[in-house]
Amino acid sequence: MLVSTVSGQSGAALGASAFPLIGPVGVVALRQLVTAAVLVPAVRPRVRGRSRTQWLLALGLVAVFSVMNLSLYLAVERLGLGLAVTIEFLGPLAVAILGSRRRLDLACAVLAGIGVVVLTNPGPTTDVTGIGLALAAAAAWAGYILLNRAVGQQFSGLDGPALASGLTALAWLPVAAWWFTQHPLTWHALALAAGCALLASVVPYAFDVLALRRVPAPVFGTFASVNPVIAALMGWLVLHQSLDVNEWVGIALIVASNAVVSARGLRHPH
Repeated sequence: MLVSTVSGQSGAALGASAFPLIGPVGVVALRQLVTAAVLVPAVRPRVRGRSRTQWLLALGLVAVFSVMNLSLYLAVERLGLGLAVTIEFLGPLAVAILGSRRRLDLACAVLAGIGVVVLTNPGPTTDVTGIGLALAAAAAWAGYILLNRAVGQQFSGLDGPALASGLTALAWLPVAAWWFTQHPLTWHALALAAGCALLASVVPYAFDVLALRRVPAPVFGTFASVNPVIAALMGWLVLHQSLDVNEWVGIALIVASNAVVSARGLRHPH
């Protein structure tokens, strides 16, 4: 799970580097196409004979992949990588907390809420649209965790992510064709988007589906507590994005609330 986290945030930083060249939509489109170009030939998922449940799960992942990636990258463009990923991280945290009735976990939810307020510092200049996009990505990430858990049980190996990535690429193909007539694609942009796809999609999809076969969804969700910190570091190292004191404090509160829930989840697995 740690490999998935570091790889994913490194890929997100590469993708954000391509925003000035092809924009977030272009990065997401290429990410979907490159991911499918790698996973589908490598895995060769079986198409015939799939059950209705398997097709519904695969289509659910198509929706989740699209909403999660597009919403996050649009939020990153407006808020920066560290802030956007920290808000997105509320998704897996919610998966863990909503599965619990313990008072301490509910207190952690309140602490995370305080962290969001400190992080975003609401005021007249607050980018409400950016925050809303990050929250949409959070909801999609929560859906990804729950769906991927079921995918790991319904599909063998990496068939589920590979099939879903192929369907996602088909859905994004007309978007890519239209977008790149308006935004010419360069080799530099293609290289950045390809690196983003490999690090932020191929590696995490493979590691996540394997991890979710072995650990409960709440534990998986809470174990991802290092995501905001890794994202902030990648934003600083790769994108030269710095964070203010209140933003670091907000990240710390959200990570701390997750760490407490994670420790309890590991002691009391669901």
